[in-house]
Parts: sequence; C-alpha cells; structure tokens
Amino acid sequence: MRRGRLRVLLGAAPGVGKTYTMLEEGRRLAGEGHDVVVAFVEAHGRKATAAMVDGLEVVTRRTEVHRGMALEEMDVDAVLARKPEIALVDELAHTNAPGSRHPKRWQDVEDLLAAGIDVISTVNTQHIESLGDVVLQITGVPQRETIPDSVLRAADQVEVVDLAPQALRDRLASGLVYPAERVDAALSNYFRLGNLTALRELALLWLADEVEQALKTYRAEHGIDRKWEARERVVVALTGGPEGETLLRRGARIASRSSGGDLIAVHVTSPDGLQARHPGALDHQRTLVEQLGGTFHQVVGEDVPRALVDFARSVDATQLVIGVSRRSRLAAAFTGPGIGATVVRESGDIDVHIVTHAAAGRTISLPRLGGALSRNRLIAGFAVALIAGPLLSWLLATYRTDSSITSDVLSYQLLVIVVALIGGIWPALFSAVLSGLTLNVLFVEPRYTLTINDPRQFLALVLFVTNALLVSYVVDQAARRTRVAQRATAESQLLATIAGSVLRGEDALQAMVTRTREAFGLTGVRLIVDGEPRVTDGERAGEDRITNVPIGSRAVLELHGQDLAASERRLLGVIATQLEQAIEHGALAEAAEAADELAETDRLRSALLAAVGHDLRRPLTSASAAVSALRSTDIELPPAERTELLDTAAESLDSLAELVTNLLDVSRVQAGALGVTLAPTDLADIVFPALDELGLGPGAVELDLPDDLRPVLADAVLLQRVVVNLLANAVRHSPPDQRVRLAASSFQDRVELRVVDRGPGIPLERRGAVFVPFQRLGDTDNETGLGLGLALSKGFVEGMDGRLEVDDTPGGGLTMVVTLPAATAEEEHE
Repeated sequence: MRRGRLRVLLGAAPGVGKTYTMLEEGRRLAGEGHDVVVAFVEAHGRKATAAMVDGLEVVTRRTEVHRGMALEEMDVDAVLARKPEIALVDELAHTNAPGSRHPKRWQDVEDLLAAGIDVISTVNTQHIESLGDVVLQITGVPQRETIPDSVLRAADQVEVVDLAPQALRDRLASGLVYPAERVDAALSNYFRLGNLTALRELALLWLADEVEQALKTYRAEHGIDRKWEARERVVVALTGGPEGETLLRRGARIASRSSGGDLIAVHVTSPDGLQARHPGALDHQRTLVEQLGGTFHQVVGEDVPRALVDFARSVDATQLVIGVSRRSRLAAAFTGPGIGATVVRESGDIDVHIVTHAAAGRTISLPRLGGALSRNRLIAGFAVALIAGPLLSWLLATYRTDSSITSDVLSYQLLVIVVALIGGIWPALFSAVLSGLTLNVLFVEPRYTLTINDPRQFLALVLFVTNALLVSYVVDQAARRTRVAQRATAESQLLATIAGSVLRGEDALQAMVTRTREAFGLTGVRLIVDGEPRVTDGERAGEDRITNVPIGSRAVLELHGQDLAASERRLLGVIATQLEQAIEHGALAEAAEAADELAETDRLRSALLAAVGHDLRRPLTSASAAVSALRSTDIELPPAERTELLDTAAESLDSLAELVTNLLDVSRVQAGALGVTLAPTDLADIVFPALDELGLGPGAVELDLPDDLRPVLADAVLLQRVVVNLLANAVRHSPPDQRVRLAASSFQDRVELRVVDRGPGIPLERRGAVFVPFQRLGDTDNETGLGLGLALSKGFVEGMDGRLEVDDTPGGGLTMVVTLPAATAEEEHE
C-alpha cells in the first residue's frame, strides 16, 4: 500500500493563518475533484476560520471524559474507516486526552499516513522540540506540547505561513485572534513585537536548515561532491576607471539572482596600470555601490591580483567580477599576462567573470613598478635580449655589406635601449655585453673570432655598456617616482575612505580600525583606550605578531599580523593622529552631553520657579483668605460658614503640602538622590490600598490579578504612589460608562502592571512630552497641579529598576504599562 504524504504548514506564532490556509487549500483540492475531509480543525472562536469549514465534509469527533470534563479529540478509527484521499488535521503537536488511541496527535497522523491517506497539518515554531529552550528564552513561556524534530523533518513538504509581526499585532488588536478580554495580556507578553520578530526568524531559519539538509541528502544520493553555493557573495573589483559602473551593475544582477545575495565592491589602491583616469570616478562608484545595497572596501596591495583574490576569500566570495584590461595588445605583449589572467589562475573555486566594457584595450599604460621594477619586467627584458638579439644578428648578417657596419652598430645600440626600457639595468647590461661581443664576432674583421685589434673596438663595447647604464638609470628613477606617486595616491585614497566613512555616519573609531585592518592586510586590530578594549575588528590568532602603536597618552593600537614596512608605518602614523583626534572628540562629546544634562536641570529649575509663581500662589491665597476671614472680629460668621472656611483652608494646605512633596520628589529624581528600599512586594497589597485612597470601587475599575502572580521587587510606598497617579489619570480621562481596567501578568523575570482606559488617548507626536515635568496635556484649568504626576511616576519606576511606557489600547484609549523585576525565590524568603 502506498504511504500517504504529509504536508505541514509551519507558523511563527498563533494567529498567522495556518488553519485558515489549510482549510483554503482543502477547499481548492476539493474543488479539483479530490476526496477531502476535515479530520480535526480547531477554529478557536475565529469566525473567518469557522466559515472556511462550510462546504467540506467533517468527520465526527470522539469525546473523552477526563476528571469530569468532556474533551473532544480526532476519531482516528472513523477517519480510517472513511479512508479519504486527503485529511485535514489541525495542531499536529497536540496532546490527546487520556484514553485516546495515542498520547500525541502526530502519532494518530502516522496511522493515517500508513493507511495511504495524505495529511495536511499545522504546527507552530514553539512546538518544535529542539527549539523549546530558545522559545522559552524569547517568550518566557514554557511549552508543554512539542513534536520531535524527526517527525517534522520526515514530512514530505513543509511550508512557512508567514505574516509580518506588526500585521499580526494589528490582527490581534482587532479581535481576530483572541477574545477582547485576552488581547491586552497577549499584546504585552507573548505577542510583543520583538518576540514575534524573533519567532519569525526561528521559523525561517528552521525551514532554511531543512532545505539545506534536503539538498545535502539529494547530493549524497546522486554522488555530487562539488560545493553548491545557494547564496551568492559577489565581489566586484574597481579600478577607479570608467568601466566601474558597468562592473557594479553586472555584479548586482548576479547577486540578485540568489535570494539574499551580497554585493561587495573592492578597490586595490596600488593598481597595475589601471589607475583611475577621471577624478571623482571612484567616489561616484562608491555611492553607486551603496545605492545598489552593497558595501565598499579599500585595500592596499603590492600584488594586485593576489590582494584581490585574498580579499575575495576573506569575505567567502562565490563570484568575482573584473573588467577586461584597458591595456593595448602591444602593452600586453611586452608585460605578459595581466591582472585578469592571474586572477583566473589564482581564484580556485571562486567563479571569475571578466566583463568587457567600452574602455577595453583603448589605452597603453606601463605596469606597476615594484621595487623599482617588477620581476615580470625583469624577465621580459632578458627574454627580449635572448630572442631579439639572435633575430637581429641573423637579419644584419643576411643583408651585410662592406659599408653597413655603421647601421649594424646603431641597430645593436637600439636593441640595448629597448631592453633597458623594458627590463632595467640587469637585462640591459646583459644585452649590451652580448651585443658588443656579437658585433665583434660577426661583423668586425677578422670575422668569426673574438679579437680586439683596435682600441676603438673596446671603446664601442664600453659605450654599449655606458648607454645601457644611463638608460636603465633613467627608467629605474621613473619607475621609483611612479611607485612613490602611486603609493601617495593609495594613502590619500585610504584616508579619504576613512573620512568618508565617518561623514556617512559610521562610528569614527570603528571605521578607522576596520579600514586599518583592511588596508594593511592584518588579521586583527584592537584599539585599547585607558587600559580597556574599545574597538576590535578581525580575529587574533596566537601565532600572530603583535605590534603596539601608541595613540597619544591614553590609547594603544594593537596590530595582529605581519610587520609593516617603513612607508606603511608612516601612513599608520597619520591614522594614529586621526584616531587620537577622534578619541579626544569623543571625550569632548561626553563632556558636552554632561553639559546638556546640566542645561536640562537648569531648564527644569526655571520651569519649577515659573510654576511656583502661579500654582503655589493659588492654595496659599485660598488658605490665607480663609484664615483671615476666621480671625476677623468685624463680622459674625454663622457656624456653617466657619466650617466651610475651615474646610477651604484645610484643603488648600493639603494641596500645598502635596505640591511641595512632589516638588521635592522631582528634585531628588533629577539629582539621582531618590531613596528607594526594594523588597518583595505583592501587587495586591499595593493595588487595593490605592483603590481605597482614590475611593474607587468595582463600578469604576475592573481588576485582573492572577492568583499565581509572582511578587515584584519594589518600594511599596513609591509603587503605591505610581498606581494612584496612573489610576487617577485613567479615571479622569475615561468615559463615564467605561471602566478602567487594571491587569497584571508575569513575563520571564519581569511582572507587568497595565492600567487601561478607553479615553481619547494621546497623539503619537505628543507621546514624548508625557513624562516631561510641568506638562499638562489636555488640561484647561489649574486644579490638576503642576503636571508632575507622570514625570514622578516614571522616576519612581526607573528608581526601582523598572520601566513605565505608553501603549495604545486596542479599540481606542491609552494603556500605561509598568514593568518591574520579579522577586526571586531567595529574595522572597529573606
């Protein structure tokens, strides 16, 4: 019998639409003529999901009674008896009720598959057994229902049902996932934006790992040994020439063919005759790289092909894009294989794309002159001397006459000059001696013998050597000056890159440390400031040579890798100076930030004085007027009026005392001198006294305090003042027919207290001013104090190592969220 196929719809979290998608697929398959039944689907009260069941055949569920509760489970025997082509089974990781055929639903599904029934099922990321500990760290919620990874990996098809985290939160807030009474707790705990993003990443990574494993299995079954790269990392080599834009766009197209492909541009600053011909071209190409979503890097290398290949390997490149050489065929003939041929030979398993462009072969440029002439030019010089010398001798001997000795001498002299131009002094000396001896043997009487009868013949040989030395010296000096100029260009471009990185908003110290490692080919660089590591880039191996470069009096730049040449140390000195300036700039920025804090304190003090001038005068005036009237002997006051005046004086003095207390508290919060005594505190011991203080009953406040709620680590007095303030604000802004909701819940090692109102809320653009002292958002009278309540509440909560945040109430309104650390078991028993 054919075994059935298992298709699993994997979701990052509840509510992403797995069940809906499964039913939608079932309806599609049924419409195509397939025999589809609903073996088990749990709609969780979602109307849209329940509506998708209509029109599909549903197998009656089996009922099990456990501890007096009737539990419905999938009737496996009924499904096997019905024997459909396709069965829809929801919640693959579900634990069956005691007395069921199997403990787990996935075991029931195995029976269906063994019977030849195809199954479409659903599962969430948090139910995968291997991810249990990771999900617990993210959400703080342990998972009791899990499915072995082997079961899921054995599925014939696994698909991710994806939904953006914010879209899922919007669905939750709209009541499409859970009932309204569960929405607040869900949004503040499991369905936090960060949680959903992490769970989504887990789902995608698990599926990517599954795809990779399937690919490995396929390759093993088909005997494929070579490496397959599913993700492309394309390195584009830029010379600063006009062809750079063409290469970048070609590299971007190659990278885009693979999902998640990376585009990396690199410029080797000591180019082999391919230096930029147009000022600003490299800057334009750097901008283009960023527009294409890539990154730009710059390295200094004596051997351009080797530097290019080494960089490509360091970033795990799969593709390398270079341009066709801009040298002419004549230049290539004299200087040997160019960069392209060398890169292809050295690239190994990295694919190399040599892209043609408009500037290919249009210019003639000499190669890089390394120390002062490269080994390739030295070899080329000897080769020309050994090949061109005999050819020239054959031609001159063939057409020799008695009067041709002058032209013969000049011809050999020309050969010596050409060899000197190509290979420098040693090939030129070799060619000069060889030409002089050949001229004496073949063209000077007596011929075919090496005889110097006339001193002028020896003088000719000396002149050959002298001319060779003079021309070689000029060539060598030109090469040295060119090399120095190229090095200066490379250094200036490196410094410009560092400056550009800082100007583009990158961290100055990180940018300079990173570019230093790249430029000098080091394995790692570490910046130590005041004895503490500040910035690290690259890896440090135990066998690396370590070089310490002082950075002013406060810092040291630690270089790991090869020793630097003297010219490189000079450039490093410039970078060290810039690093010192950046460190000093950072110190000045910190000082400026401290000054800003002092300015803010001064601003608050000014606002305090302005508030005292008005808000404190009101209760003082009221109390003074009431007391003056009571002390007056000119008017006989009835008892009722005396009582009213006494009440007015008492209320004014109480208000004054409260304002003074708040002002003192604000001063302590701003000065960081708030006295906080933390101890394990039961939230119920805080909430009920706060309700009594405000005179609020069940008709005004709805409470949701779980019995198993953990105590918080807080200052009971300060926390009660926070709760009183938040409740008073919520009641003041809520409609008369809407109750304020106060709910608490645990999340990992934190406890949240949410005060929810259905009032007008606060516009997003004004949220930042909510916790600023002396702000009274929406107040139109002077009976609400100085606007210190939320500022004090935030200061109190933060003083208890907590957070006070503003959130939207689903359906309209404002929710104030107090997050505090939960007390540990040891702290509770102290």
